[in-house]
Amino acid sequence: MASANVKIHNEVKAKAESDWILAFQYCTYYYDDGSTQDGYRFIWRRPNDSLQAARGQARIPSVSVALKLIGEAVKRGWASNNIDDDKFTILPPEEE
Repeated sequence: MASANVKIHNEVKAKAESDWILAFQYCTYYYDDGSTQDGYRFIWRRPNDSLQAARGQARIPSVSVALKLIGEAVKRGWASNNIDDDKFTILPPEEE
């Protein structure tokens, strides 16, 4: 698995009842092979404000919380770029 350094360009944060903070970020990923990719991520911040990188996954407590963070990023004007939107198609549900 290739590793990457990440530069955070923008961030919105939400705090729940604990001291942990859920962040939605717009970032550039710099990979070992010299390539870069821009994109968004959810990530948790510990009480000391350091990032909790959980192998690329962050537990999102609810869709409502995710939408609130994304909505705030849109309001702030940095979540409206259309990175590769035309390359993605919503898949139909799988049959059981």
